[in-house]
Amino acid sequence: MAQGSPRGTYLQVAEVLRQRIESGAITDQVPSEAAIASEFSIARTTVRRALATLESEGVIESIAGLGRRVASEAAHQAPYERVRDDLLARMHDGRLSAGEKMPSEPALATSYGVSRGTVRRALAALEAAGQVESRQGVGRVVRATSDEG
Repeated sequence: MAQGSPRGTYLQVAEVLRQRIESGAITDQVPSEAAIASEFSIARTTVRRALATLESEGVIESIAGLGRRVASEAAHQAPYERVRDDLLARMHDGRLSAGEKMPSEPALATSYGVSRGTVRRALAALEAAGQVESRQGVGRVVRATSDEG
């Protein structure tokens, strides 16, 4: 019969992960539970306890549909602000170009793991800032900025 892990193994794993985050070895996405369990030869329940410890300390955060990530200043933003900021980033890097129709509210809500009300608030903020406009019968469209020809 296989021998169980010694007591406190989850704390040791949490400490190793914390050190990797602090050293920059883990900068964004935290490895999956399966990957951590395999690396340390431990049960996934032990991994979950280690990750829960890091989450309770604010070192990592769990994002619906995306997994666990290193906590950032974005964690202190309201959900609509995170959606708004990500959509702005997509506009600036060309993933959403001027004149392009914005994804639907339900599609955005699903992709960001938030409610439609949160998406509406983010889109309203973008409209107020002049980044997006509503067109009758079309929906919301990305507006051209002054630096786009």
